[in-house]
Amino acid sequence: MTDISLIDIGANLTHESFADDLESVLSRAKEIGIKALLVTGSDATCSTNAWHLTQQYSNVFSTAGFHPHHAKDFTSDGFEVIQELAKKSSIKAIGETGLDFYRNFSTPAQQEKVFIAHIELAIELKKPLFLHQRDAHQRFLAILKSERDHLQQVVVHCFTGTKQELFDYLDLDFHIGITGWICDERRGLHLHDFLHEIPLNRIMVETDSPYLLPRKIQPKPKTRRNEPAYLVYVLEKLSQCYGLTEAELAKHCWQNTIDFFELSQDLSDTIMQDKQI
Repeated sequence: MTDISLIDIGANLTHESFADDLESVLSRAKEIGIKALLVTGSDATCSTNAWHLTQQYSNVFSTAGFHPHHAKDFTSDGFEVIQELAKKSSIKAIGETGLDFYRNFSTPAQQEKVFIAHIELAIELKKPLFLHQRDAHQRFLAILKSERDHLQQVVVHCFTGTKQELFDYLDLDFHIGITGWICDERRGLHLHDFLHEIPLNRIMVETDSPYLLPRKIQPKPKTRRNEPAYLVYVLEKLSQCYGLTEAELAKHCWQNTIDFFELSQDLSDTIMQDKQI
């Protein structure tokens, strides 16, 4: 797999489970061909910590935002932190933001307020949106439709929805992020029937680690923690859905991610530094 280059567009590396062995996690990712990754920001503190990682590692980038679960903790001071972080060059997208009516850790009203604030920030800064949606498709879609003409790139990360939901997003020229959910025979099998409908210039891959450990890993890891090195299992299953080789699909995912997050110059500099070392 080392001849394949990948970028994990969603890794929650500020999670406490990575506190003791992050260097090893990044080393394993590099060994299997992950050239870069984006660390997801989910509130003011997490987004700040994610940005700090971008300052430590030249191939690590991040997002900044409030996950809908944390909308209840949204304050003007907290959003000021996001606004300032979002101006930094290593912060490549606004998010994770969106709507989650499945758990409702924050009320729908709180979530919508925060979601709209992030949309406005993305429009102001002309940066991509990194989005989360669960059990809130119609309201999520309505809000985005009203602002689509003003937005830059948009990715619906960790897509797990229906074929109609997928087509609704594709109709708005959104990108789609796929995780190890497709490796779960209990809840991801329905995706196998239509993921090939995603145009090859709209697909990206991610782990959402430490969550969504691919169930097909053999032998099974000692812990349930997912990590970027396991992105290869997502690529393997997704390539089967498309009827492509892993190398063919990886090339599309790579270029889509480079273009979406405007990583061309960043990675060019990183690759040159690696060669000099």
